[in-house]
Amino acid sequence: MSIRRLGSGQRPCSSVSPSHSASDAADKFTVDVTLNPVKLIVFWQPTLDRQPSARRRHLGYNCVVLVKQVPDTKRITGKVMNDDGTVNRSALPAIFNPEDLNALEMALQIKDKSACPEQGRGGGHITVISMGPPGAAKILRDALFRGADDAILITDQRCAASDTLASSYILSCAVKKIDYDIVLCGRQAIDGDTAQVGPQLAEKLGVTQITYVEELLEIKDKTITVRRNIGNGWQQIRTRLPVLLTVTSDANEPRAAAAKRMMKYKNARTAAELEREIRIQNTEVSEEYIKELVEKKCGELKEKGLLIKQWDLDYIGADLTWCGRSGSPTKVHRIQSVVLAAKESKNVDAGDQGISSLIHELIEDKIIA
Repeated sequence: MSIRRLGSGQRPCSSVSPSHSASDAADKFTVDVTLNPVKLIVFWQPTLDRQPSARRRHLGYNCVVLVKQVPDTKRITGKVMNDDGTVNRSALPAIFNPEDLNALEMALQIKDKSACPEQGRGGGHITVISMGPPGAAKILRDALFRGADDAILITDQRCAASDTLASSYILSCAVKKIDYDIVLCGRQAIDGDTAQVGPQLAEKLGVTQITYVEELLEIKDKTITVRRNIGNGWQQIRTRLPVLLTVTSDANEPRAAAAKRMMKYKNARTAAELEREIRIQNTEVSEEYIKELVEKKCGELKEKGLLIKQWDLDYIGADLTWCGRSGSPTKVHRIQSVVLAAKESKNVDAGDQGISSLIHELIEDKIIA
């Protein structure tokens, strides 16, 4: 096993993605990953250091998990793409991005590993952040059900049509307002498949990044050791905190929602959700009265720890020229419709047994739930 240490005047290099060739990787790390694909690489901390205090290390690690509500691409219905090349999200059911669940699970594992009940020490704090419309609060509740401690929704109409560059900028503004040791993201979202937001976010935060993480090996004091996929093998990497990790679907099996937490957080709401519910219940009242009711309800939920924080671009101090369509250089050149035609058919008995068998097959194939 080979270890290469960077000099004090050098900045750590970012992780090599599996799409890079073996020769590129060898040039980057001065190791031949074709002959020796298993290596331990030690990164020194970058200049922009954010070392956790001794008291913070004793209390555990603060993790920020970035999650996204995405259209379920396995259940395509209606007109999926708008004429301008953006996704018609109303035509598809919305789900929790699968690999973001793996990122959340890894954050929960970090919390579990650093907890020590015998010494009265907790495992840290997990904050989940999502950028999207008010309806994205649904996946934030799901994250709370699974073990997250805090949830934040960044929702603003000025975020609409943001590409990966604009999205990573907006998310970086939000993350900078939080005290963190580790930032975790899913490797990529199923609605774009770019795998760009995580690395772009790390650059904007000025922290080390490790991409394609498939296993958490150790976390101790100020260092974390993980295993990452490099396509033709894997690397074992150790680095100092803070760090950003992008997590693959092979990293773990996300835990299910806990019944007790579901009962506790089922009434968690954002301010936008509260306003919508109040408007439905009070159709003939003034705007001022609705505003008073929303503020009162928000205060009540905050006291109970059930208020999902809602931030806009003004609150996080984002430069609007870098947000939304104006901050998105990516443009859709062409849209091509692909029609998949069935090549085989199956005869189903019209009786109860045949219908029951068909339903079980559809459930196994996850066509219906």
